[in-house]
Amino acid sequence: MINQQATGKNQIVTKESVKNKRNKRKYLIENISSKVFMISASISVLSLLLIIGFVFYKGLTPFLFKGYSFIDFLTGTDWLPGSDKFGVSPMIIASIIATAGSILIGVPIGIFTAVFLAEIAPKPVQKIISPAVELLAGIPSVLYGLFGLAFVVPRIQSALNLPKGQSLLAVILVLSIMMLPTIISVSQTAIKAVPKAFKEGSLALGASKIETIFKVTLPAAKSGILAAVVLGMGRAIGETMAVILVAGNSPIIPSSLVDSVRPLTTNIALEMGYAYGTHQEMLFATGVVLFMFILILNLVLRKLSSKGVE
Repeated sequence: MINQQATGKNQIVTKESVKNKRNKRKYLIENISSKVFMISASISVLSLLLIIGFVFYKGLTPFLFKGYSFIDFLTGTDWLPGSDKFGVSPMIIASIIATAGSILIGVPIGIFTAVFLAEIAPKPVQKIISPAVELLAGIPSVLYGLFGLAFVVPRIQSALNLPKGQSLLAVILVLSIMMLPTIISVSQTAIKAVPKAFKEGSLALGASKIETIFKVTLPAAKSGILAAVVLGMGRAIGETMAVILVAGNSPIIPSSLVDSVRPLTTNIALEMGYAYGTHQEMLFATGVVLFMFILILNLVLRKLSSKGVE
């Protein structure tokens, strides 16, 4: 009897020791994991700060230490590095018009496609179109540029009887296509997140399916759709390789949609390879202007997201 009791106690002690070892191992893994996550987050933040600091240091050097005027840089119309003239207003205007034009074309198509996939399309059709949209998002931007150069540009040239088809219109069309995957995916997610009770209540009151979509579903998903638009704007204003191939790259203020243009990103990519001294610093200053555009878009996105949460 005594031996049985001793054996039972030993078994209990053994089980407790095994349990303690498992707990210690679990806590050790949790501590290591938390430190790994902290290091990863620190690296991300540090990388962002280094990039911002380096770009701003290089970009603001001509204005802080060399006597150049930042206002003249923003409002100047001549970009002639050989003559020490650096004005980026043609690039700013080209970027704004290209982004606005691509939004006018891409946003309605993207939202209507998202509505079709989320509310109207049968499941077999969804299974075909949704992967196609995801594949469209994975295509490298340079391939969009090659498509624009080989397909869009020649048709603009022949349809409008132009000496060359590389123009602001070609940039708008290519960017409109590039925006579609982002707008469709985010808008579709926002539309699907609308509670079914909203739709069922509208249908119960006698509204048709289309009326429910436009008067109930889309207003309820407004913040998510606006976020999709902002993300699409960020894709359009930050695009480089595709724009280089179809823009024509002339640093002039466009007077029509068929003029050759040079957006901000294109200006940096074209000249950074051989620029040095003040010329290189002015290209970094162009990057500062572009960064401010992207920062404004991100702030707008955060504001829209916070409204969606509320």
